[in-house]
Amino acid sequence: MDIMTVSSTAEVARALGISKKTLLRWLYAGKLAEPKHQKSGGQDVRLWGEQDVARARRYKEENFRKGRGRKRK
Repeated sequence: MDIMTVSSTAEVARALGISKKTLLRWLYAGKLAEPKHQKSGGQDVRLWGEQDVARARRYKEENFRKGRGRKRK
């Protein structure tokens, strides 16, 4: 069985160099596929695996310009 590293939404946002709010906005808008969810203490928690983080990183590189928002079309 392959052991997968799991991160929180805040940890992923920090690793990508964006705010948690920006990452959540991308998820809610459907620009990124939702990672797996799990109930923990009555709350729904996102479990970010390595592939989910790589997908978010690719999206950021293709669509986000630091300090100036998204790329122009």
